[in-house]
Amino acid sequence: MSIAIEEARAAGARGEVPVGCVVVRDGTIVARAGNRTIADHDPTAHAELIAIRAAASTLGSERLTDCDLYVTLEPCAMCAAAMSFARIRRLYFGAADAKGGAVEHGVCFFAAPTCHHRPEVYGGINESECGELLKSFFQARR
Repeated sequence: MSIAIEEARAAGARGEVPVGCVVVRDGTIVARAGNRTIADHDPTAHAELIAIRAAASTLGSERLTDCDLYVTLEPCAMCAAAMSFARIRRLYFGAADAKGGAVEHGVCFFAAPTCHHRPEVYGGINESECGELLKSFFQARR
């Protein structure tokens, strides 16, 4: 999670919402990313999607069945769906997101009967540090 936090800090320094993500396979990081929605002019350029795409490219497969994903914020519905389609093995996330999250909040994507793959989910990893990054970022803009 410390590398995901580094990616979140870097995203925040670029003016992006500070969310960072890493994809890990066998203890090795195969992809890392921070949000790039503003830089890429792309509403889908969330850290999770960028990291999943990079991991799939690096590993040469659209199935990441033996990969774990670490992200600093509870994923939204779009990112949860991508994790399901990629067959991510385990999801570790930092801060909960009562407004936009879709894992433990909102639509609870992985609990839906139409969800084809459900990763193991572990929330609250470095929660206070991840949450503080977001709070500080938004306070500075108000």
